[in-house]
Amino acid sequence: MSPVSDPIGDLLTRMRNAQAARHESCRAPWSRILEQLCGLLRQEGWIADVRVIGDEPKKELEVTFDREKPRLTLQRVSKPGRRAYSGAKELPPVLEGFGIAVVSTSQGLMTDKEARKRGVGGEVLCTVS
Repeated sequence: MSPVSDPIGDLLTRMRNAQAARHESCRAPWSRILEQLCGLLRQEGWIADVRVIGDEPKKELEVTFDREKPRLTLQRVSKPGRRAYSGAKELPPVLEGFGIAVVSTSQGLMTDKEARKRGVGGEVLCTVS
């Protein structure tokens, strides 16, 4: 299998496809940023659980969805061909505050609300609603 040029976009697509097929979970190749992204989604209550499966050369993430929540709307904002950066004051609320934007800052991954609160901007990775 060839390496993926956009691992975050690949994860979001796997999650969208698994939910469209009504699967309880999906798997994706592991990376530190993907694990942090899924941990943030779990912390915010958008997914039920995330686990790291396997050993070092073939680690995978298993993302389990919450059956009681409706399907997630996952959109990639910053792409490898066109990066999207935003300052703390320019971060727009997602769905008037009902969704979140995941921002990669100098202080780590955080939601748009947390970035505004801390006064830091960064790369807007994706939105979840």
